Amino acid sequence: MAANVERADYGQDAPGVVRNLALGGAAALLVAVAAFAGWIPRNVVWRPVENLAIGFPIAVMSSWTAAGLVAGALWMVWGSRIGKLAERERMIDRVTWRGDEQVLDVGCGRGLLLIGAAKRLTSGVATGVDLWQAEDLSGNRPEVPLKNAALEGVAARVKVETADMRKLPFPDASFDVVVSRAAIHNLYQAPDRAAAIREIARVMKPGATALLSDIRHHPEYARAFRASGVTEVRTLDSKLAGFLCTLLTFGSLRPNTTLAKKGGAR
Repeated sequence: MAANVERADYGQDAPGVVRNLALGGAAALLVAVAAFAGWIPRNVVWRPVENLAIGFPIAVMSSWTAAGLVAGALWMVWGSRIGKLAERERMIDRVTWRGDEQVLDVGCGRGLLLIGAAKRLTSGVATGVDLWQAEDLSGNRPEVPLKNAALEGVAARVKVETADMRKLPFPDASFDVVVSRAAIHNLYQAPDRAAAIREIARVMKPGATALLSDIRHHPEYARAFRASGVTEVRTLDSKLAGFLCTLLTFGSLRPNTTLAKKGGAR
């Protein structure tokens, strides 16, 4: 029997959200079962004023709520285990690679983009920075991207540092390519997000490219880049798909990818 081959593991995004969706789905399912079994009323009528009655079909509403919450949890698990690998390749393919680039992954986590970029390099180096917050990604520790890089055969082209994206520990004009996925939105205050974009713009070489895939705040990112002198900025992904995602998540997710190019020769 062939020995099991260990594979790189890029973790579960937002594990707390997945847990809460699953628990909410389980609670809604219990309510639905109780209503259908007759342990609680199947329907509740609310009379806010005289001659007006509003019915709430508890059994049906709870069933749909349970289905929606569980589907959301499963979608997030699928996205973390399968979907984001395909997303990584689409994102990395948007860069025209020479192989000698200096690459920075802002909020590198377990190394998804970091390692994807390193695979395109020959003499270049991909550097990842993070503060390693486990609530944003399961098993988020500095040794994990290094282990994944070794498993993917690119350990010699990968480095990681513990650093705050609002104050990057690199000189001006250090990187040819900057990438980031689902990281900058974790800065909850707009001035902090603007500070991170200013730092990204600062460390970009003339002619450098930045690709930021995130779940919200892209207009903010564009304004901060332009205020930092990076004037070629646009979003890349389908506006229709983004609108539908925003609609289905009641405005909580507005995903897209921001592309920024710094003026000058690369």
